[in-house]
Formats: sequence, C-alpha cells, structure tokens
Amino acid sequence: MPATTRTTLRRGLAAAAALPLFIGALASCGYGSEAKNNDEKKVAAEGAKLSADTVRLGYFPNLTHATALVGDQEGIFQKELGGTQLKVSTFNAGPSEIEALNADSIDIGFIGPSPSINGFTKSKGTNLRIVGGSASGGVKLVVNPAKIKSLDEVKGKRIATPQLGNTQDVAFLNWISEKGWSVDAQSGKGDVSVVRTDNKITPDAYKSGSIDGAWVPEPTASKLVSQGAKVLLDESDLWPDKKFVITNIIVSQKFLKAHPDVVEAVLRGSVKTNEWINANQDKAKASANAKLKELSGKPLGAKVIDSAWPSIQFIDDPLAATLRAQADHAVKAGLLKQPDLNGIYDLKALNKVLKAAGKPEVSDAGLGAK
Repeated sequence: MPATTRTTLRRGLAAAAALPLFIGALASCGYGSEAKNNDEKKVAAEGAKLSADTVRLGYFPNLTHATALVGDQEGIFQKELGGTQLKVSTFNAGPSEIEALNADSIDIGFIGPSPSINGFTKSKGTNLRIVGGSASGGVKLVVNPAKIKSLDEVKGKRIATPQLGNTQDVAFLNWISEKGWSVDAQSGKGDVSVVRTDNKITPDAYKSGSIDGAWVPEPTASKLVSQGAKVLLDESDLWPDKKFVITNIIVSQKFLKAHPDVVEAVLRGSVKTNEWINANQDKAKASANAKLKELSGKPLGAKVIDSAWPSIQFIDDPLAATLRAQADHAVKAGLLKQPDLNGIYDLKALNKVLKAAGKPEVSDAGLGAK
C-alpha cells in the first residue's frame, strides 16, 4: 500500500474513533451551546492538544468560586482546552493553595485577594501572576439579633472571621478601625473580640453561642441566617460601585511563560462560564450546587443557596484598584508590610479573550507586568 494511502487510512480511522467521544461531549455539555463553527467542531472532534498535556486547576468548594464550580461541572473549561486534560484539586484555605502553586502541584488557581497579595510579596514577585477576575461581593456581617441590633452594638461582642489575615479578616479589621475602635490584629483582642474560626465550624459556633456574629463569605453567611442570624452589613456597600474583588485567577509564572496558550484557554473558559452564569442564573445555581454535592457529599439547602447567590457578582474584571486598597488595609492593620505589587497582574491574555468576545478590556491599575 502506498504511504499516502496508509496515512489517509490512519487519519480516517482516528476520526471515526473520535466521533463517538465528540457526540458524547456535546450531549453532556450543560451550557447548551454547540461549537460555533466548523473549526471549533474539528478541534473538539480531534481532541487537539495545546502546548501542555495537562493543566492542574485549584479552587475552593465555595459559592464565591462558582465560576470554577460551574466551569468544571459543565465541561466549559475542558471544551476550551480540547485535548489538554484538566485536573482539578480543591482547597479550603488560600495559604494551602499558594503552597500547592509554589510546590508545582497546581498550575492555575481561583483564590482570594489576600493570599494572592501574600503569595506574591513573600516570593518577592517571582511565583505568581493574577491573570483574571472571577467574582465580586458575597461577604456579609451577620449577627445574633437578640444581642446586636445596630452596627454600634458590635463593640464588645465576639465576631468570627475565617482566618487570621485572610480577606474577610482584613476587611473586618479595617471596618473596626474606621469605626474608631481598637483591636490587636494578631490576638484579635480589643474593643471587639475577633474570633478566627474555620467557615466549616462557624455555624456550630454561632448555634452554641460562643460567637455573636461573623464577617464571612457565602454560603457561610446564609447558613447563619438560616439559623436565625440577621444581615447587619453587606461589604459591597462599603466599596465604590458596590464592587470589590473576592476571587482572582492566578497562575504560576513558570506555567504562564511555558504555556500561554493553555492559560488563554482557561481564561476563555472563565469568560464563557461567567457569561453563561449571568444569562442562566437558575441553571447556574443548580450546576454550582451539583458540583458542591459531588465535592462535599451534600448540596446546599434551597433556603441557603437562594439567599447567598444574589449577593455575588460574576465578572471577568479583577478590579485591580480594589486589590490595591485591600493591601493598604492589611498594612494599616499591621498584618503586612508595605508591599511592592508592581507586576502582580498580567492581563494581556484576558484582554485578548475579552476583545475577541466583543467585551471591554480591563485595567491592571498600574500594577501590570512589564
């Protein structure tokens, strides 16, 4: 058999073998849009790899990471990656995700602003870049209404935050300072007792009466509300345009340099996921909850997720100016020395994706990589 004939035959057999996989992928695609053109169909059918065989993605089983939950659950990331395999790891705290990035256990992660800042500054700007945004908002001060009826009555009470120096802890310490009250940041002792409590046990701590309230992200805030707590303050009300970054997308600088096409594919997946979430709120909420059930063994109750979901905005803009402000708050609280954040952002790939999608580009607030 001539060489050209053998090559043609091999290609035909490969295409035939890939066809059932392609059909199955379309059937399971929860966001309801088939490939937009023949080129996309060809990529999906052939399982074309990008420059890496695998990309390892980290995120939290948390509603403020719903872009990751939904993008993973609906196969949106994997579709954009083609034949490059997506491997997912989940984390319960920012420091452990940063450790995984530093240890080369993950390549890309969804994570809050405080661990992004800490990871960047501790490595003297060598380990990560923020390449996109994912979500804004979703943080509330919820309290026992029998003990606290106004913001001024928070003074003298025991209020939980998730972790010393985490994003919500910094925000609460800054709010306390703005009220003119004094708290030692390290010990949490002062005019308000700041009780660092893992989100997983905060509802039990509230139920037992060992805390009087909490400054926490969703869905923890709504879990407390389901136990009778009241929302005293939504953190969004403290920010311009009611927007502040709660979830970033970070990547190791090593991976970004070696595989920019893979990073771009993940960002395309993120942008498409956010677009689908915002156009299909009920389906997206159900999708996120299905992924949470898979990860934790138990979905959120309807009362909790219905309360939590509307307070989170799913946006592609990393809101860089608010990250700078959050760093300033950590400095003011004494938790961070004045950081050099120059180069923490690299938004070139994101802006390329946004431009291709007909969306406005976003700013790095002067903190972009040169």
